[in-house]
Amino acid sequence: MYIRTLRLNFAMWISPEFKIYIVKEFQRLKAEEQRQLGWNAKRELAKINYRIHTDAIKNNLIPPGLTAEQKSFIYADEADVLNVALFGM
Repeated sequence: MYIRTLRLNFAMWISPEFKIYIVKEFQRLKAEEQRQLGWNAKRELAKINYRIHTDAIKNNLIPPGLTAEQKSFIYADEADVLNVALFGM
């Protein structure tokens, strides 16, 4: 590990262009990591609240006497609304 770090530092000392490339690549990787964390946080939030959402739909939006297919359409419509609100798509 130490030898690898030593070689990398030497290469950055020899070539300023290489150093800039390494720094920019590191910044790009960190930005991608942050973007992924944001996506995962929203996904986990939606997963945790799934039961709450489905119970609220069942208790407040589905009138009695509907068929299973009609109920599934109501659930799907509400899921679309939540996806737009949480994920923008």
